[in-house]
Amino acid sequence: MTRLIPAVAAMTIVTVLTRAAPFLFFSRREPPAAVDYLQAYLPPALMTILVLSAFKDVAWAEFPHGIPAIAGATATALVHLAKRNVLLSIACGTAAFIALTRLLA
Repeated sequence: MTRLIPAVAAMTIVTVLTRAAPFLFFSRREPPAAVDYLQAYLPPALMTILVLSAFKDVAWAEFPHGIPAIAGATATALVHLAKRNVLLSIACGTAAFIALTRLLA
């Protein structure tokens, strides 16, 4: 217990500094072109990697042929397009995936 408080304090400080660093560095000047490039292209690239990794272990040749995974991804995309709420989108997609996994098992 005596090590827990300093460890949590250290993690808190590192997290706050990590999140504050861009604001501190770029408050008085324009960010470099590399940062603008990463800001534009990194989120879609990471989402593509996450989607592909979600589908990599799906047994397409066996029942239920990936139906829960496809339905979950579709539900996530549709809810996000309709509501523009990331948390709600992820929750609905996860609920659809889990419900279909249980129903079709």
